[in-house]
Amino acid sequence: MSGKPKLHYFNGRGRMETIRWLLAAAGVEFEESYLEKKEDLTKLQKDGSLLFQQVPMVEMDGMKLVQTRAIANYIATKYNLCGKDLKERALIDMYVEGMFDLNELLMTYGYQPADKKEQHFANMMDKATNRYFPVFEKVLKDHGKDFLVGNQLSRADVQLLELILMAEEFKPDILAQFPLLQRFKARISNIPTIKKFLQPGSQRKPPVREEDVAKVIKIFY
Repeated sequence: MSGKPKLHYFNGRGRMETIRWLLAAAGVEFEESYLEKKEDLTKLQKDGSLLFQQVPMVEMDGMKLVQTRAIANYIATKYNLCGKDLKERALIDMYVEGMFDLNELLMTYGYQPADKKEQHFANMMDKATNRYFPVFEKVLKDHGKDFLVGNQLSRADVQLLELILMAEEFKPDILAQFPLLQRFKARISNIPTIKKFLQPGSQRKPPVREEDVAKVIKIFY
């Protein structure tokens, strides 16, 4: 288990995508091992690779890391994306927890039953435009810097960009009322490691499609 981190998950965004974003932003090359069928998951469960019988799982630094937030925390800490002191880290953690909440809504939309999709979409857009994005617009205004926290890139910046781009897939003008977030998006997208991740052919995954949903459900249920 040496060399590049190895990510074990299905070939899609899900809960692994934030981890891909953080590694890419840190300039870390990684490999992926895709679960294609239920037996692939069962094998990992049976050989003791999955502490709680669940993926995502990331092999790195001689460990088999599980639990999305724990993996993201490890990567962010290792690659200096957690701020310069405890107070900055507390702010980053608060912002990121809010982002995970919105991410969960956006990520699960494709898996909603047909009769629930409309309601889920309305709730998701309402939360993005009235609860979460106004907070980050205000943070940028009050902080007055290029980044959400301190004066250097943190995981909060990376995860907010990921969220913005996901939200824009559902509603391209979702940032219309948020000029500082528009500028933030342009700025963070232009950081070399992130710019590279946003190019075609990178390990960034596309939005989930209907046919992917059925495949994922077969692996996990």
